[in-house]
Amino acid sequence: MNETILIKHLEDIQPQLQAAIQRLVAIYSVEGEASQEAPFGPGPKAALLEALTIAEELGFTTKNIDHKVGYAQYGEDHPDGYIGIFGHVDVVAPGEGWQHDPLACEIEDNRMYGRGVLDNKGPILTNLFALYVLKELGVRFPYPVRIVFGTNEETGFKCVTHYLTKENPPLFGWTPDCKWPVVYGERGRVRLRLSSQDEHVADLYQFVNDFILSSTNDGRKLGIHFSDDDFGTVVMRGYQLRKEAGHSFEFSISYPAACTKKQLVAQITRHLSPTIRIDVLSNWDPVLYDKSSSYVQTLQQAYNDCTGKDATPVTTTGGTFAKIVPNIIAYGPSFPGQTDIAHLPDEWIDLDDLKMNTRIYGLALARLKTVLEQEIDMKKEEN
Repeated sequence: MNETILIKHLEDIQPQLQAAIQRLVAIYSVEGEASQEAPFGPGPKAALLEALTIAEELGFTTKNIDHKVGYAQYGEDHPDGYIGIFGHVDVVAPGEGWQHDPLACEIEDNRMYGRGVLDNKGPILTNLFALYVLKELGVRFPYPVRIVFGTNEETGFKCVTHYLTKENPPLFGWTPDCKWPVVYGERGRVRLRLSSQDEHVADLYQFVNDFILSSTNDGRKLGIHFSDDDFGTVVMRGYQLRKEAGHSFEFSISYPAACTKKQLVAQITRHLSPTIRIDVLSNWDPVLYDKSSSYVQTLQQAYNDCTGKDATPVTTTGGTFAKIVPNIIAYGPSFPGQTDIAHLPDEWIDLDDLKMNTRIYGLALARLKTVLEQEIDMKKEEN
């Protein structure tokens, strides 16, 4: 594949991509009242239907899975699986303080403003259009490629959980819902509650003061200061004291792959008096993909070649669909320095960044095709 020609076509598609983003952002897709036909409310359903319509207009086959999640597919089904790119079309509420209409996708000073332009309507459509360019250029993949549209990322990941009850996980893929460059690992995150009855509240407060508030936030005093080379050390945060129906103290632990939720809870329990109860409110296990794999290195090189950087794969404290969907990693779309944009008023994406993202995703897909073909050839030689 001539990459110069590919990049030219990826740049030329920008007006159509921007128009598609405007169509999707115009739909208020915050989770609403559930019904049988709209399990996460009418907004997310409407956004899903619009995304699938856009995909059909581009010549893709589509599937709507119970109005919870859907996908566009390029290529025929293959018994060995598919490549999957997972994004979402639901958004958080716009809130107050906007200088631009959050549903209008206004463009000012080369920036597009609107709820979802970065998180995540814009990026998942960018991947759709990058795949469209490859399709129009006649590029054929050894496995089908799916662009998956979730509708419940912001409020629970139930869309992709449902997807996995109906479809197999991909052979490999990514979610464009984090940052550049390749994110090969995500920290674990557990939320705990310590509680006691009124007559034993002194025990609870003494424990919190002695082991949490008066100690470093790496859990050293509790004996949970686990660490590894990929993620670093445990971090405790998100402290919250409650006084309803007894007394309780809630906190979160961001933890590396060097430990498990079970180990953390067991070690903390060793220090608790019998009058204090510990409950796990939520947990996401760490995700770690082999950063030396040909897939990760191919995606990383595509990013470096497009941007002129010499970056290496990174990890994150955040959580994406990679926490749920096996065999995927996070890949883009935010560049270094673009933190805390997505959920704020006047969410934006620079149009030059939109073009760069399209280049990166298109080039990554084209090169991934070559890697997959090489793997297939090697397996044939082995047999």
